[in-house]
Amino acid sequence: MPDSAASFSLGDIAQRLGCTLRGDPERRVATVATLAGGPEAIGYLANPAMLAELHGTRLGAVIIAAPHATECPESSAALIHPNPHAAFAQIASALHPQAPARPGIHPTALIHEDASIAGSAEIGPFVIVGAGAVVGERCRIAAQVIVGDNVVLGADTRLAERVTVLDGCRIGARCIVHPGVVIGSDGFGNARVDARWIKVPQLGAVRIGDDVEIGANTTIDRGALDDTLIEDGVRLDNLIQVAHNVIIGAHTAIAACVGIAGSTRIGRRCMIGGGAGIGGQLTIGDDIVIGGFGQVTRSIAGPGMYTNVLPAEEAGVWRRIVGRIKRLEQLAARVGRLEAAVKAVPETGQETEHDKQ
Repeated sequence: MPDSAASFSLGDIAQRLGCTLRGDPERRVATVATLAGGPEAIGYLANPAMLAELHGTRLGAVIIAAPHATECPESSAALIHPNPHAAFAQIASALHPQAPARPGIHPTALIHEDASIAGSAEIGPFVIVGAGAVVGERCRIAAQVIVGDNVVLGADTRLAERVTVLDGCRIGARCIVHPGVVIGSDGFGNARVDARWIKVPQLGAVRIGDDVEIGANTTIDRGALDDTLIEDGVRLDNLIQVAHNVIIGAHTAIAACVGIAGSTRIGRRCMIGGGAGIGGQLTIGDDIVIGGFGQVTRSIAGPGMYTNVLPAEEAGVWRRIVGRIKRLEQLAARVGRLEAAVKAVPETGQETEHDKQ
C-alpha cells in the first residue's frame, strides 16, 4: 500500500461521508487497515461473521452499519453508515490517493511526430506512441506500453506496464488499465471453406467509456465491422476475454476468467461471477447476476440471479450423482414406454379387481 498522503479527523470523515459519529471528533486517522489494525487506522465491518474480530479490534475508528454499532468496543470510534464498504472505499481513496502524473516524456520513449501528447501527461520508459495518437491531460503511461496509430486516451487515464492499445481504439477519461492488457487485437473471425479457414478482416475498433477499470492480462478484441463497446463505469477483473462486437453496459462488473463470445450484448449494472462462460450473439438484460462458473447459452431478459453449476461434493457422493445423471436417459426411455403402454390399454368402463380392492 502506498504511504498515506494525509490524515483526517473523525469529524471531517463523518462530514465527508455523511456518517453519524460515536466518538471523539478530534481524533485523527492516517491510514486504513483490517480489523487487526492499530489506533492510527480506520477500518470497516460489513460482514456480521466478522463480529468476533470486531470485539478485539484496536482500530482508531470503524465504519459500521447501525444494527452492529453497539458491538464496536469503546476504545474504537464508530462511524455509522448504511453502506460501510462503500464509505470505506471513499476514505481509503482520500487517505491513499494515486500519485499524480509527472509531466514529461522519458528519453527512451518513441513518439511519432504526428502524435499529440498533452503537456501534463507522463510518458514512461520504452513507450511507443503511433501516428495520429492523442494522449490527454494528466495521463500516465508506464513502461513498455504500446499506443497504436490514431488511438485516443482521455484525460487522467492510466495505462500500466506492458499495456497494448492497438490502432484506432479509444479510451475515455479516468480509466485504469492494469499490466498486460491488450485492447484492439483481431477478433476470432474465420469463414470455413471445405476443410480450410479464411480469415475475416476485423475492421472495427474498441471504444471504452469513462471511469472504466480493466484487470491484468484481460483482452478486448476489436469489432469485425462495428466497434466493440465498453460503456462508462464498467469493472473488468483479470484474465477476461471479451470477443469482437461485444457490448458491455454501464456499471457492469465482471470477475476473473470470464469468457464472452462475439456479438453478445450485456446490459447495465450486471454482475458476472468468475469463470462464467457466455455464448455468442446473446442478449443479457439489465441488473442480471450470473453466478460463478455459470454457462450462459441463451438470452436472459428479466433481472435476477442465474446459476447452473453444481456445488462441490465429497468425491464418493459426486460419483453417485454422476452415475444417476448418466442413467437419466435410460430412465426417461422406460417412463416413455410405460406411458405408451398405459395409453394402449382400452378403457372398458368396468372396475378391475385392483380397483375393487
